[in-house]
Amino acid sequence: MKRSLIGRLWPNLVAVVIFILCVFPVYWMFATAFKPTGDIIAENPVWFPTDATLEHFKTAMDVDHFWTMVGNSLTVTVLAVLFSLIIGVTAAFALARMRFKGRRGFIIGFMLAQMAPWEVMVIAIYIIVRDADMLNSLIPLTLFYMVMILPFTLLTLRGFVAAVPRELEESAMVDGCTRMQAFRRVILPLLAPGLMSTSLFGFITAWNEFPMALVLNKEADAKTLPIWLSSFQTAFGDDWGATMAAASLFAIPILILFVFLQRRAVAGLTDGAVKG
Repeated sequence: MKRSLIGRLWPNLVAVVIFILCVFPVYWMFATAFKPTGDIIAENPVWFPTDATLEHFKTAMDVDHFWTMVGNSLTVTVLAVLFSLIIGVTAAFALARMRFKGRRGFIIGFMLAQMAPWEVMVIAIYIIVRDADMLNSLIPLTLFYMVMILPFTLLTLRGFVAAVPRELEESAMVDGCTRMQAFRRVILPLLAPGLMSTSLFGFITAWNEFPMALVLNKEADAKTLPIWLSSFQTAFGDDWGATMAAASLFAIPILILFVFLQRRAVAGLTDGAVKG
């Protein structure tokens, strides 16, 4: 009896410890954002903000071109995710349903692209964009983000398409649908969990990307929020209150998106990983 109780107890204790380790940095970020400066730099840590203030949020949002950077980040992120889904879902359908020469090498190539560190391409991409006279434009940044998240999108959705029985598609075609109509009316609705999970991953990846945005977009009206987030660290010191407030504001869209998509996203990640 005791062994059975201990066997059930220790996995829960481990889960609680892991949960605390994961959640505590997030709590500390939000708590520090509301603390007055005196509590932030105090010798002994102040665990709970007693005199909460919104001054740090005001400082973070008073940065020049703040709302322009918000719009830039939303634009490049949403467009990159949208384009990667359109290309990824059609390519995933072809890879899962059709057999053609070079198919295996094509899949391996996308897997290798997913593993490659994109930072090694910064200099090459900068030279290409500079020669095309497209620096300080959102178009190259959007295209780069799309290409960056496309391998994961394609490989995950391929697993979902492969998990859909062929008989459903064939029945629709027998009833008079073309292959494209069968895909749009039968297959696509069943891919909702996969679309949710890949959208969430793509949004987080593009939303957080910093090196390429820093290199390509130097002008204030072309910058994105990750660059704004680094602006509170200067040669004169770090404004930790404003930094934590900015980080909290930066994390809110992802938290909201995850709350709405969490069930479908988690199911999508597990199903897409083991099927196909």
